[in-house]
Amino acid sequence: MAMMVTRRGSSDFAATVERLRGGITARGLKIFASVDHAAAAADVGMDLAPEEVILFGSPKAGTPLMRSDPRVGVELPLRILIWQDREGTVLGYQDPRELAAPYELSGHEAALDAMEDLLDKLVGEAAG
Repeated sequence: MAMMVTRRGSSDFAATVERLRGGITARGLKIFASVDHAAAAADVGMDLAPEEVILFGSPKAGTPLMRSDPRVGVELPLRILIWQDREGTVLGYQDPRELAAPYELSGHEAALDAMEDLLDKLVGEAAG
């Protein structure tokens, strides 16, 4: 299992999510979906601190990877998890460069590096 890169945010959960969404759309990327785990828990009568996954990306970046190895589609689009704990808000993502080992992605190192750089910048901006 890939290690998660995490960064603690300086704002509350809602502001952090808003900054992340703004950073994604400002770059012309598409938000494909978001999963509100706390809302899903509430739907079944359970409590969960705020926790949301935002799935986003660019078909221009992901399609070449999936052409090389369709199995990598289970890892795409990119995603960032935002959650709240006792100390505040945390953002996390898995380093996409780790996809090179389990999938046949030789020749795509530059794209994977660019994806990691994008994730790092988005999380840094959203963390404040």
